[in-house]
Amino acid sequence: MSIVVTGATGHLGRLVIESLLAFGTAPGDIAAVVRDKEKAAELAARGVELRVADYDRPETLADAFRAGDRVLLISGNAVGQRVPQHTAVIEAARAAGVERLAYTGILGGPDADLQLAAEHKVTERLILDSGLPYTFLRNGFYTEVYTEALAPVLEHGKVIQSAGDGRVASASRADYAAAAAAVLTGDGHLNRAYELSGDTAWSFAEYAAELSRQTGRTITYENVPAGTYREILTGAGLPEQYASIFVDVAEATGRGALAGRTGELAGLIGRPTTPLADSVAEALAAHPA
Repeated sequence: MSIVVTGATGHLGRLVIESLLAFGTAPGDIAAVVRDKEKAAELAARGVELRVADYDRPETLADAFRAGDRVLLISGNAVGQRVPQHTAVIEAARAAGVERLAYTGILGGPDADLQLAAEHKVTERLILDSGLPYTFLRNGFYTEVYTEALAPVLEHGKVIQSAGDGRVASASRADYAAAAAAVLTGDGHLNRAYELSGDTAWSFAEYAAELSRQTGRTITYENVPAGTYREILTGAGLPEQYASIFVDVAEATGRGALAGRTGELAGLIGRPTTPLADSVAEALAAHPA
């Protein structure tokens, strides 16, 4: 039996593997499903097994899983293509006879009303229909969604959103990765859904204030109409499809859809979730001066 992490060279996948190793899982008991072995050379050097497969090439997934494996399906990032991609993984996992399948979905599951939720809802239904023992990790928003977009904020001295006074109960990718590792290595998680979010819900005015505090500069929050926000995003080169998603997320934030704090993430990882201030500090340290 191996613990298998798909999308293992992505941001979340690498952190899941780091968490598994930190939990004491032997490298040889971890299998990383990757498209490119070269990108995973560092994992192989540490003793992690590499299994080469591609969500978009179902035939390659036949050898990605073994009977008895515990598998984490990290959702693909190609919006609009994820249902066929996830279907291929689920079918391959079922054919192999894996012990359990964990899936990184979205906070709210079938009740989520974000555009981003549509493919996650279908995937959860596919997993249920497959008959595989499952765990749904319904992840809230990653703080890095915001802190990794610091360049324009620091350039213009403004956090621009169309979320009003809405709040986001985000957590770091490392927090969500640790939760996935806890589920993959522990017992009592079968056929359960976890609603995962940060311990504290913050507003964009508070985010701007934290940036101001840590940079010593005046960073303000500017709330703009949805149409203006869309124009700003597309003007910066974001494709219309993704601009529409960001505008939808902002609107959902404004009505409180991302503010829910369940405590389940902290419960799984056995510690408080990462504070916004810590994520801001990490992002600023990584940002070119």
